Amino acid sequence: MSKLVRFGVSLEEDLLTQFDRLIKQRKYTNRSEALRDMIREELVKKEWTENKEVTGAITLVYDHHTRELVTKVLDVQHDYHSCILSSQHIHMDHRNCFEIIVTRGKAKEIEELFQKLKSIKSVKHAGFMMATQGKHIP
Repeated sequence: MSKLVRFGVSLEEDLLTQFDRLIKQRKYTNRSEALRDMIREELVKKEWTENKEVTGAITLVYDHHTRELVTKVLDVQHDYHSCILSSQHIHMDHRNCFEIIVTRGKAKEIEELFQKLKSIKSVKHAGFMMATQGKHIP
């Protein structure tokens, strides 16, 4: 584990008040925990913008009764098989399916996969979560 370092931060009083409200809403026990999470979140974004090896999750909601939709979704996934670790298909009700696709690879390739899946006609909703492999983030 890394050595703990203390440092001071100067903020406008109103900004600090808003920050304190935010960390209370998010159930942080102190400012340090909230700052650590915010810094890590920015470091993850940096990995993505630098096209590093990253991981993430894509979610889709669609009506499986829509003609050829499932085939189109699967065709795109097969085109990007090298960056898909796994997928899970969940039947939400008689018509709607929820799919979770776990990815790992170069950020640009994963973003491209997401955009292609999201843009398929009749996909009702698509979500994207950026994550890191954690190699460069303490």
